[in-house]
Amino acid sequence: MQKSSVNKVILIGHLGSKPEGRYTASGTSTATFSIATNESWIDSDKIKQEHTEWHSIIAWNKLADFAIEYLQKGQLIYLEGKLQTRTYRDKNDVQHWKTEIISNIITPLDWKNPIKTQNKKSNRLEKRPSTDHDDDESMPF
Repeated sequence: MQKSSVNKVILIGHLGSKPEGRYTASGTSTATFSIATNESWIDSDKIKQEHTEWHSIIAWNKLADFAIEYLQKGQLIYLEGKLQTRTYRDKNDVQHWKTEIISNIITPLDWKNPIKTQNKKSNRLEKRPSTDHDDDESMPF
């Protein structure tokens, strides 16, 4: 009998907020954010039920940098990672457990506001006065 195990999470969901970036004391970048996954079913009374599950996500290094720069609230993403549970004590010395997903793959499945972003960039361009060139020889290319 093999004694190996698997700790793998695959999610497709929407970001609850823009990823929040930080650096560790040694300078390693990290990002934290949440993802919502939804499920619905018809109960025994033929009434549609819905449930949203919120998942806490952590990204490290270049994946964290990517998340901070490109991911937006509400964006649909594909994520792979592993479950990790940590414990901590609050100011009243009460111990808490928190289960998080340590991501190793993040793939955006849609891009939030690409048109607005593009319009903002084009609005920043300087407008130059147009000149009429009848002679193609005066063009530098």
